[in-house]
Amino acid sequence: MKRAFVTGAAAGLGLSIGDRLKAEGWEVIGLDRDAGDHVRIRADLSSPDGTDRALKEAAASGPYDLVVLNAGISATGRFEEIDAEAHRRVLAVNAEAAMVLANGLVRASSVLKGGSIVFVSSLSHFVGYPGAASYAASKSAIAIYAQSLRKPLKRRGIAVTLVCPGPLRTGQAARHAPEGAKAEARMAPEIAAAAILSAVSGKRFLVTPGLAARGSMLFGRLAPGLASRAMRRLIYDRLDRPVW
Repeated sequence: MKRAFVTGAAAGLGLSIGDRLKAEGWEVIGLDRDAGDHVRIRADLSSPDGTDRALKEAAASGPYDLVVLNAGISATGRFEEIDAEAHRRVLAVNAEAAMVLANGLVRASSVLKGGSIVFVSSLSHFVGYPGAASYAASKSAIAIYAQSLRKPLKRRGIAVTLVCPGPLRTGQAARHAPEGAKAEARMAPEIAAAAILSAVSGKRFLVTPGLAARGSMLFGRLAPGLASRAMRRLIYDRLDRPVW
C-alpha cells in the first residue's frame, strides 16, 4: 500500500487530497492542529517545538511515496493593523514549517525513491495579495524553495511539484475574503485536489488549477503593475477589518 503524508489535513484542500488518496487505496498520515478523518499527528506548526515534534512523528510513520506540504494560515487587513505576532505565525506555518519538514524527511530517508514532494504555494506568487502581505511573502518563499530543490532532489529520485491555486471554496477563504465576495466563484477543493494529484502522477513541476487561475498567472507575469492594481481594487479596497 502506498503511503502519503499530508499537512493541513483536517479541512479544505488537505482534506480533499486525503479523501482522494484514501479512495484510491493509499494510507494517509495527516497532520493538523485540529482533529480530522485523516489526522494522525496533532501539532501546531506555528512554533519551532511543534514543528520539531511533527517532524519526529512524521519520520517515524514513514517512509512515504508522497509528501504534501499544504498547511497554511493567513492574516488579512491593513498591514499596520495586523498584530506583529500574526505576521510571525503566518511565516512560521506557511514557509518555515514546510521547509523544515521537507528537509527533515529527506534527511531521514522518509521520502522513497520514485516519490514526490508537493509544495502548496498560491496564485499570489504571481499576482501579489494586497491586504495579506505576509501570506503572499510566505507563499512566494515556498515557491522559490520548491524551485531550488527541484534539481537536487531529482538526483535522489524524488520529484517536486509546486501548486499555485487561486481562491478555493474553503472555510479559511471565506473567513479572509472581503465583504461581498462570492463563494461560488471559488474553485471547489475537490477539483483542485484532482488536478494536483494528476500533476503529481505525471511528475509535472508547476500546476495552477483552473483556467481562471492560469489566466491570472499569465496576467501577473506579463503585466505585474496592472495585476497589482487589479488585486488592490478586488481585495484591498474592500477589506473592512483585520482578520487573523
